[in-house]
Amino acid sequence: MNPYVKQVYPLTDYQLEIMFENGECRIFDVKPFLRRGVFVRLQNRAVFQAVRVVAGSVEWPGELDLSYDTLYLESQPVVAPAVVEMAPA
Repeated sequence: MNPYVKQVYPLTDYQLEIMFENGECRIFDVKPFLRRGVFVRLQNRAVFQAVRVVAGSVEWPGELDLSYDTLYLESQPVVAPAVVEMAPA
């Protein structure tokens, strides 16, 4: 079983920086999905930027989502995350 998503950050060029519960940070490229079915809605930058973590995966408005398995298996590991995790104040 692959790890669940802990945090997600939308990046430029339709990519997501994803922190998984196992501590890994990975980059997922959404571009290959942008011309498939309901995912065409993600071409709207505001919709793409509205991504959030729901039930261990990611979701956009309108219940548009990708499974945590897809996100983990089709993403690339990141050595130096673009977005630094914020510590609670």
